[in-house]
Amino acid sequence: MPRTETAEGTETVAPGAGTAAAPVPAAAGPRRPAPRPRRMAAALWTLPPIAALALVFLYPLALVVWQSVTPEDGGGHSTAPYATVFAEASFREALTNTVLLAAGATVGALLLGLALSLVIAFVPFPGGRALSRFIDLFLAFPSFLITLALLFLYGSAGMANGLWTDVTGAAHGPLNFLHTPWGVLLAEVTYFTPFVMRPLLAAFSQVESGQLEAAASLGARPWRIVRTVILPEALPSLAAGGALVLVLCLNEFGIVLFTGAKDVVTLPMLVYTKALLDGDYTGACVVAVVNIALSVTLYALYRTVMSRTGGGPALRTGGARRAGA
Repeated sequence: MPRTETAEGTETVAPGAGTAAAPVPAAAGPRRPAPRPRRMAAALWTLPPIAALALVFLYPLALVVWQSVTPEDGGGHSTAPYATVFAEASFREALTNTVLLAAGATVGALLLGLALSLVIAFVPFPGGRALSRFIDLFLAFPSFLITLALLFLYGSAGMANGLWTDVTGAAHGPLNFLHTPWGVLLAEVTYFTPFVMRPLLAAFSQVESGQLEAAASLGARPWRIVRTVILPEALPSLAAGGALVLVLCLNEFGIVLFTGAKDVVTLPMLVYTKALLDGDYTGACVVAVVNIALSVTLYALYRTVMSRTGGGPALRTGGARRAGA
């Protein structure tokens, strides 16, 4: 057996161990920053999109904010227009209507969307997949189209009232609610429910089939399976869909306008009234700034909820998944 001489004496070396070990490459040093001309070129490439964004979006928004602090008499700039608008009963009524309608439509869309999504995802029936695909198409429909459809069905001269008058011989039908806040609420719930269903169906498609089968084999009833297995997986998507619907309802204009609900004044409708009917551009800008502030706050909430939707247990664990809805 070969021996090697060391400073401490003679050392026995096992056969094959005398070969020199492969040199360990030196650890890579810190990454060099990009050359300065390259960094400058990259910065120059970002200028055109930033300039386009500032010109198309930020500049008009800045004009709205600037006009909101410019009194009509031209006496400099102050917050007096805000105090004037906030003191108006029409503004307080519009703010209350906007918040109540947005909250009511969100709750209605969440409940209806959850129920329909559970049926489509977990109750097999002919045409279920086609209905799921139709929801994607429904998202592209304009809001006024849904409102017109409801008017044709439930309006004072709609199909339901026409059938009633034909059968009973009455002069008028019993349905006359689309011009009220309830009609606006029905139209918003109808239009925005698919915005809740789409993320819910995506979440339900990630639920493991094994969990459902195990719960059913242990004797769990359908409602308990929904409550203990399905809903925990879908809560982030449900919250994200609700936050999105709340933001959209807050800024909805077409539904309120096409229902003809004259007594239902929301913040977007108040902007329209002040700017085009009353000629009060400063007051319209004040209301618009308030609406923008509410929208940005709710959008920040929506983004916060969305950032937490990708870490659910169904997305982190393996195992068999249900077929995509």
